[in-house]
Amino acid sequence: MNLHLTREKNQHGQDQVNKWLYEFNLARFPKDLGGRYEEVSLFVKDDENEIHGGLLGEICWNWLEIHVLILDEDIRHSGYGSKLMKEAEKIARTKNCDFIKVDTLSFQAREFYEKLGYEVFGTLKNVGRDHEHYYLKKDLTLS
Repeated sequence: MNLHLTREKNQHGQDQVNKWLYEFNLARFPKDLGGRYEEVSLFVKDDENEIHGGLLGEICWNWLEIHVLILDEDIRHSGYGSKLMKEAEKIARTKNCDFIKVDTLSFQAREFYEKLGYEVFGTLKNVGRDHEHYYLKKDLTLS
């Protein structure tokens, strides 16, 4: 058998690799955590159903991971970010998650997350040459 590397957009290949990793991990986690995957999508909408921001994440195993949190600039600092985060935390608690994790860049929202009880557990320096990348976590088992 001859093997070679390819670089390509291939949804079937991506699905297969993700499936292999999931099955590998599933065999090593407690049985009650198996099958715990759910996308979380929250939006801030107006009366015309237009989106002005949102939070995208996923529940996996025993945590909620937030991938995106963004608001239109004209509604930032008006409480909607906190409302989105509180709703995500409520969902995570309902789904028996032990923690929530999120990452942010130094010019984004580190202080915002810290005000909500998140703590930095990791940092990458020299991101985009001038910035830092922060990884934050909020333990839901303590409160």
